[in-house]
Amino acid sequence: MSSHGSDNITSEKHIGAHEVATAAVPATHVPHVSGKEKAVHNAELFAAIKEAKIEPWSKESIHLYFSIFIAFCCACANGYDGSLMTAIIGMPTFQSTLDVADTGQKAAVIFSMYSVGAMVGMPFAAFIADKLGRRKSMFSGAVIIILGMIIISSSHSYAQFVVGRFVLGLGISVMTVAAPAYAVEVAPPHWRGRCTGFYNCGWFGGSIPAAIVCFGTNYIDSDWSWRVPLIGQAFACLIVMVGVFFIPESPRWLMANGKEDQALAFLVKYHGNRDPNSRLVRLQIEEMREGIRLDGIDKTWWDYRPFLLSHSGRWRLAQVLMISIFGQFSGNGLGYFNTVIFKNIGVTSVPAQLGFNILNQGLSAIGALTAMSLTDRMPRRKVLVTGTFLCAVALATNAGLSAVLDRNDKNNLPFDEAYGQGALASYFLFNIIFSFTYTPLQGAIPTEALETTTRAKGLALSGFIVNGMGFINLFAGPIALGNIGYKYIFVFVAWDVIESIIWFLFGVESQGRTLEQLEWVYNQPNPVKASLKVDKVIITDDGKVAEKIVA
Repeated sequence: MSSHGSDNITSEKHIGAHEVATAAVPATHVPHVSGKEKAVHNAELFAAIKEAKIEPWSKESIHLYFSIFIAFCCACANGYDGSLMTAIIGMPTFQSTLDVADTGQKAAVIFSMYSVGAMVGMPFAAFIADKLGRRKSMFSGAVIIILGMIIISSSHSYAQFVVGRFVLGLGISVMTVAAPAYAVEVAPPHWRGRCTGFYNCGWFGGSIPAAIVCFGTNYIDSDWSWRVPLIGQAFACLIVMVGVFFIPESPRWLMANGKEDQALAFLVKYHGNRDPNSRLVRLQIEEMREGIRLDGIDKTWWDYRPFLLSHSGRWRLAQVLMISIFGQFSGNGLGYFNTVIFKNIGVTSVPAQLGFNILNQGLSAIGALTAMSLTDRMPRRKVLVTGTFLCAVALATNAGLSAVLDRNDKNNLPFDEAYGQGALASYFLFNIIFSFTYTPLQGAIPTEALETTTRAKGLALSGFIVNGMGFINLFAGPIALGNIGYKYIFVFVAWDVIESIIWFLFGVESQGRTLEQLEWVYNQPNPVKASLKVDKVIITDDGKVAEKIVA
């Protein structure tokens, strides 16, 4: 980028998302001042962040944390269901009341109907998020989930329970389109990874309480052993329904709907320390003016053509497809059937299975939260390539040890406790690695890859794919585990190796750039190569960016 004059800040209209002239950094071929040289993904953004110095414990920042927490609760509602049915399906009172086993077609329908409802609801979820806004969409989803909770918790028949599962899926589709879009759109650029990562860690905010509740209610010798956990599904939704009235609307949704003054007011208050001349505020508002079209496709609910008809759209779609498919079909879908897997490796009592389920959720949460805290500094692409391959290694270890246990069982040999413990440990290790690799990035990758005017639709498409893969996991899982047992795990071993290669070849690095600056990356002939490009800047002793070095 050539210099735009001697001033550190200019207000010229920028040429492209990468060549931002607003808050531009003077550029030279040879450094004019002494200081420390540093490689960054974008000099202008780095300089703006250095000068912004958002106070992490100011009144505005705390309010912003609360806003992200409300989005987090939407993910909690989704995670609660993931752990809930894993535990309930093994309870004798549930099985006798609804005449269902923990494997087989009936169990498959109960699990998968949730995904079917979510798939049906996704196109409508995108329309609601774009039409009504992110806050009202989260509220609407919570209402639908509570309706589904009432249906399933009062069930006395298999058919009623299945219908309730479908309604729950509809509600979760509305919430999980609006919530991640909201989290990424309200976060300052240098907090974006942690905010979206924290949102997706809400899965464990729901799954761990559900596992604990089910462990406790398992000792109730009546239908309340499974009805009480089902009623608990409303808790996170109630927080969302109240909380949305106390949080601001997304500035990018406001901008896309002609409310620029409100969008600017948000940025000044939450990203600029109430300073309208903040370098970070000026950078973002100019990029938003350039990148958000008031007559965009968010105004036409059925129009998904931009994902297919442009080079940029196809690459963005590729990132959404990859994280949506790989994030659901890397072996993590086995978690719905933990009780069956634990049984296969020698854990036969229901209390022990539920206890190990809690432990597994806790260890996975540690992996996810560790990654979340590092998301704004870790390169996404390297983590996905390496982490996915390590997932294959952990699953291969588990499957190999399970094979020995299965052979011993068929030959009427005694159970080898060492092999059982090894298989259990490798399964826990897989879940830790997967959670570290994918949980924060399942929220970050699709939201970063999509533009404001396509974000809700792209997330709806992602949700459709996620639930489509979930349907395969949930319908095929009980049948496959019932028919071929541990051998089903080898499918994911091979697939994870393929995933790792695909991430290496086609994964676009999005860390270190604003959402609008990524437009430049995706418009390049090779976005993967472009995303790895770095700028070099000179940082003075007082921590400010003095100039940008041009190669």
